[in-house]
Amino acid sequence: MFSNHVVLSGGDFCMGSNRHYPEERPERTASVAEFAIDVFPVCNSDFAAFIDATRYITQAERQGHSHVFQMTQSPVPLNNPDLWWKAEQGACWHNPRPGQKLPADFDQHPVVHIALEDAKAYAAWAGGRLPTEAEWEFAARGGLGNTEFAWGDEFAPAGKRMAQVWQGAFPWYFAPGGIPATVAVGQFPANGYGLHDMIGNVWEWTQTAFTAPSACCSCSPQQDAHTLFTLKGGSHLCAAEYCLRYRPAARIGVAGASSTSHIGFRCVSSR
Repeated sequence: MFSNHVVLSGGDFCMGSNRHYPEERPERTASVAEFAIDVFPVCNSDFAAFIDATRYITQAERQGHSHVFQMTQSPVPLNNPDLWWKAEQGACWHNPRPGQKLPADFDQHPVVHIALEDAKAYAAWAGGRLPTEAEWEFAARGGLGNTEFAWGDEFAPAGKRMAQVWQGAFPWYFAPGGIPATVAVGQFPANGYGLHDMIGNVWEWTQTAFTAPSACCSCSPQQDAHTLFTLKGGSHLCAAEYCLRYRPAARIGVAGASSTSHIGFRCVSSR
């Protein structure tokens, strides 16, 4: 079993939201049993240990490319993700942005360019599994109930940033001094359960199939709409005017074969 985890007792909670996107509705009572969950998303150092032990080759490495976000030069229509998503040769977990130098703290960034089968393979090796959507949302809420964000109802309490999300005008302008990319985990406050980066930084896989009134979301490259799984948490690419999905209730559906520069995961285990 992964070592840095928190055991949650489970119970009933309010899942979903009637206040935002159609796929989050309706608000309802859900229940989860006791489970343990990683404190952080799986980091590059964690994934490197898995690769060293198993010689596993990720889907992105096998196919030779993956989708990488690229800022546009000016404002563009927000209904065409192909304007900012590019399939780049060589993009994979250890080379997330081909042609760009890795940050000094790369080992502590959440691993990305991870397809569903890659996440499941790591979780099995680590003695765990991927969370269900209900488990993930229960954990993200941190015991606060049905608040807007994982930390309460105010996005930036006392002006303090609480997660790595888009700062500026998506997808062409990012606030000076910031970076439109992942950051090392643990830089923002933990939620009420002591969990970090449940919101922002990277979307996280769950094992739950995605069903919704509308399966359309431009947060990711266009894809096959028939084999979708639920991602939770939002990412560094979520912006209020475009994709206000850095909330516990938010969800999108992505094909299990997808791998991009903003999708990662964390593990859980039943108790």
